[in-house]
Amino acid sequence: MPSSLVSTLATVFALLFGYALLQIGNTLQSSLLAVRGGLEGFTATEIGLVGSGFYVGLMLGSLRGGRLVRMVGHTRAFAALAAVASMAPLLHLLVMDPWVWPVTRALTGFCFAGLFIVVESWLNGAASSSVRGQILSIYGMTGMIAGVAGQMLLTAAAPGGFVLFCVISMIISFALVPVVLSRAQAPAQTEGDAALDLGRLYGQSPFGVVAAFLSGISTGAYYTLGPLFAQRLGLDAAAVAVFMACGSLGGFAATWPMGWLSDRIDRRGLIVGLALLASAALLSMVLLVPEDPPRWLAYSLVALFGAMVIPGYSLILAHVNDHVQPGEFAAASGGLLILWGAGSALGPIIGGTAMSMLGNPGLGWLILAAQLLIALWGLYRMRQRAAPEVKEDFLVMPVQPVSTELVAVAQEAAVEREEVAAQEAAAEDAAAEKAADAALLAGVGEPHPGR
Repeated sequence: MPSSLVSTLATVFALLFGYALLQIGNTLQSSLLAVRGGLEGFTATEIGLVGSGFYVGLMLGSLRGGRLVRMVGHTRAFAALAAVASMAPLLHLLVMDPWVWPVTRALTGFCFAGLFIVVESWLNGAASSSVRGQILSIYGMTGMIAGVAGQMLLTAAAPGGFVLFCVISMIISFALVPVVLSRAQAPAQTEGDAALDLGRLYGQSPFGVVAAFLSGISTGAYYTLGPLFAQRLGLDAAAVAVFMACGSLGGFAATWPMGWLSDRIDRRGLIVGLALLASAALLSMVLLVPEDPPRWLAYSLVALFGAMVIPGYSLILAHVNDHVQPGEFAAASGGLLILWGAGSALGPIIGGTAMSMLGNPGLGWLILAAQLLIALWGLYRMRQRAAPEVKEDFLVMPVQPVSTELVAVAQEAAVEREEVAAQEAAAEDAAAEKAADAALLAGVGEPHPGR
């Protein structure tokens, strides 16, 4: 591991640890609300609305939360947002109402977006251009691992009691400590809002625009309603936690290999292939899995599903960045964020309604339809446009993407490194040519040995 990366990791470790705690608290809260809502008699549609509230808040906070950071600074903004986010789980506990929960969950989403913006800004300020892409990938993988840990904490206490709500509040509160005490230097100003033009973005990457929206539908529906789906399969709280963790572990295991492969083939073909495999896993789950399946079968299918679906957003972002100019990375990432957020907010609503009307298979049919549409649209677009010859570096994105600036600077740093390398190579060629000319002139000017 390069020394520059080691030293940077030592500086940002506290930030990554605080971010991990936030993700642990958030994923635990997401699973707990779905399970507790089922125990309280909430309908699948109402639980879907709760999940949609979070993604609406996340999207609004992603686009507007930076203003708060610019107004009061990183430390104060983080402390204020963490305090409100820590209060939200207790509000869910005190007010068990299916119409209050979506509002409270939206507040949580807004706060978490602002918290993640602070962490990402600090990472941006602490990382040099030579390691920024690697730091971003480590950041994304940290979020995935923390998500698995949060889901497994669902087994720490009975979901029908008050203990888990208190645990979530404590975890979020404790996330303040490493971030506020971090040695990493925060930048003087955070990023401004990206100049978004969805029409132009569609012209640059029609496949990426549609696929980002459909990917949001898939992941939003899964993370919101997956615990309820597992609960209705007859799984207890511990098995529900393992079920959700298997999906995240599948995504974690597949992300790096899929990213490596996407740098070497047409990314659209890989995304299409993953969508078709996810559709096959979902079809098997809907048609072949009984109401009370063997646990190994449910775990295996959801792990396969996670491996095919969770890396999707990172692959789509990389594909879009292949088609935009370096100066447009932030705007492209912001546009995809809006589309992904809109899909993530819509997916739980449609999925919850489908589960209310069709029973448990309704969730599977929704995500199956979204994945098939990604595959069909990708096959069509592959016939309309060839893959680009030059690609940007693949970067692992968090499961819940928030900011755009870190993506932009990481991609621009990669472009800068390529330009510097090209300039150095050209300088070396020029020096070699000059040396060869000098040697040739020296040979001509030497006296003949026979004279």
